[in-house]
Amino acid sequence: MTDVTTRRLDLAGTRSFATPGAGPNRRRALAEFGSGWLQELWREACAGRRHEGVALAAVGSLARGDGGPLSDYDLVLVHHPRGLSGKEVGTFADKLWYPIWDAGVRLDHSVRTVAECRTVASEDLSAAVGLLDLTHVAGDADVVNAARSTVAHDWRANARTRLGEMQESVVQRHARQGDLAHLVEPDLKEAHGGLRDMSVLRALTAAWLTDRPHGEVDEAYERILDVRDAIHVVTGRGRDRLTRDDQDACAALLGHSDADDLLTDLSTSARTIAYAVDGTLRRAMQSQRARTLRVGPRRPQLAPLGYGLYRHDGEAVLGPSADLSSDPIVPLRAAVVAARGGIPLSPATLRNLAASAPALPEPWPEVARNLFADLLATGPGLVTVWEGLDLAGVVERWIPEWRAVRSRPQRNAVHRHTVDRHLVETVVAASGMVRDVARPDLLMLAAALHDIGKVAGSRDHSATGGELADTVLQRMGVPHGDRHTVVRLVREHLTLVDLATRRDPEDPATIAALSDAVDGSVTTLDLLRALTEADASAAGPKAWSDWRAGLVQRLYETCRAALTARTPEERDLVVEPTDALALSRDALERVATGDAYVTVTSLGGAHRLDIVDRDRAGLFADTAGLLAAHGFVVRSAIVRTLDGLAVNEWWVDSPGGETPLPDVIARDLRRVGAGDRAPLGRLQRRRSAAVRSPGSGSVDSTRAMVITSASDTATVIEVRATDRPGLLQDIGITLARASLSVRSAHIATYAGQTLDTFYVTEFGGGQLAPARAAQAVAMIIDTCDTCDAD
Repeated sequence: MTDVTTRRLDLAGTRSFATPGAGPNRRRALAEFGSGWLQELWREACAGRRHEGVALAAVGSLARGDGGPLSDYDLVLVHHPRGLSGKEVGTFADKLWYPIWDAGVRLDHSVRTVAECRTVASEDLSAAVGLLDLTHVAGDADVVNAARSTVAHDWRANARTRLGEMQESVVQRHARQGDLAHLVEPDLKEAHGGLRDMSVLRALTAAWLTDRPHGEVDEAYERILDVRDAIHVVTGRGRDRLTRDDQDACAALLGHSDADDLLTDLSTSARTIAYAVDGTLRRAMQSQRARTLRVGPRRPQLAPLGYGLYRHDGEAVLGPSADLSSDPIVPLRAAVVAARGGIPLSPATLRNLAASAPALPEPWPEVARNLFADLLATGPGLVTVWEGLDLAGVVERWIPEWRAVRSRPQRNAVHRHTVDRHLVETVVAASGMVRDVARPDLLMLAAALHDIGKVAGSRDHSATGGELADTVLQRMGVPHGDRHTVVRLVREHLTLVDLATRRDPEDPATIAALSDAVDGSVTTLDLLRALTEADASAAGPKAWSDWRAGLVQRLYETCRAALTARTPEERDLVVEPTDALALSRDALERVATGDAYVTVTSLGGAHRLDIVDRDRAGLFADTAGLLAAHGFVVRSAIVRTLDGLAVNEWWVDSPGGETPLPDVIARDLRRVGAGDRAPLGRLQRRRSAAVRSPGSGSVDSTRAMVITSASDTATVIEVRATDRPGLLQDIGITLARASLSVRSAHIATYAGQTLDTFYVTEFGGGQLAPARAAQAVAMIIDTCDTCDAD
């Protein structure tokens, strides 16, 4: 080992790693030593002669002062063309480079004039970013300053074209190298959230289009540099990849209890930088567009998203009407709106949500549980929004148990993500299976909690997870029966795949074991099958192959057939009332005059509307359409027809924050019943402005079916579809167009999916003939799917 390398390792001695906060001092000492040694080489190369217009400059880690013990030196010999001749410059450069090579130091070198620096920077993006850090080491400082200022000027002047090139380069690098936060053997330099991204942040600020986050980002950067330094010391090589073989030694050198502790800390730091570079790059692009397309002062362009949020420059921001100080549900509403729109919450909004919104009461109100399920069901848009909420500390306030799995590594070749990211990816995968199950909200909860038991000291994460999930669900106020189902799913989430791959699927003992795992419930079995696929596909291709999927499906179908043959098929149908309801005198008198009787009760952010009106063709569609036109989202409803009266109960949510006004609803029902369709005019505008989740079009088509033997006097049709403004009105119009009467309807919305049951008859009463029922089902599917595709 050469004296230079030995000296560099001595400056980064193990004692400095044991001292908290010693990293910056260690790297400063290494930079000072490197610069001093290079200046000594410069003096020896000059041999007492003064070279005007020639200088030695550094780029990369040496220029920034953040190099590791064995980092390479990136050097540029900058010269003025009217100084030394080309041959003289080449000879002089050799006097510098050869001693460096002889010392065993890795060297990246070049010889350029100021004009050549400018040309190279204009043609090569990576060279331009590197030359922004150009720092004088020895020689004529003026020539270095001229080169650096010229490159910086061009970078700012050409930001419009260079930023697009940079964004494409960053995206490609991230796709190629993956997320540092979720890799088992990460490249600390090139991966998403790594050291290279800090260079991107510096380059973006150098364009004068945006500032970058400091504070936590700078601290995260220093922690990653510490890990890089430890790799150099442990391996004796200038590597940037943290391999499994070196993790234990690096953890011990850095004072971590074990390698998992090291990887958790590294993952947290990488997530901070990754989120910062994504947001800063996005804002730089926005700023550049604004500067090139607008002249004069720029007014904010705000597009309403609902719930007091607006779209501004590709981010969701809180408007002045949002009541953060007293409404604990605002963070959930904001997250749902942003995730459905596929846009991130702005950093300022995240800080406000974390700092100002009060904690949710325990147990959570029903509207909060509904919104949380909606958030989990938003699909790919969830990932970025959840990451922002988690980094801001909001997720931990909802689920304190999340802290123990945040950034926790999984030392398993099957898994490609940390525990927390795997949970989010499982939720995203499960959101594409919501039509396969009767209770998508329970599937979403189970997906979000199935690995919550992967905490330090747990020997059986499924059993531990069941206990933790029960605590989480009790805090949320999930009803006992639903909580029991989700806890069972968490506890048994590996059972189906284990039995399918290790046991004979035709053996009665195998079927009995799976039946016991789902407590003999077909509904729970359907949920377990969906959770199994979501979990395995989120883990990676090694966990969910065609072979494994086939085995799981075979056992699932065999067990489902056995359960269905043994017990009647489970349906969460509301039994139709047969006795007349006790109606108030005011209600009867109001209906007798031709008006609807409407009362509103508000509870925990939700609103219950009780509506009594004379039954007529299309009343169900008109009521649903009016509620949607007024901006209300139907959560559940029970629609009944008794003795010529429609006695309906609607539970709605209000994205705009308005409380339903009984007189307005009654007036609009009267107008629509008289043939005036004007009150429904706002619905079409709301349809056009509705925010849809990214990738929602890839969800399976609407599912509608006739439930045989559910009623002796009506035909029962069950519909599963993605909820949207006006959906119930469209279904009601379709049934009216088919000349069918809606005698009773039971509407429920779970995690953005509707599970609606309609008791329909021919006008005058009577069940539908098979051909008529098939026609109605086909018409409903066509209606829902056609509108979904719009």
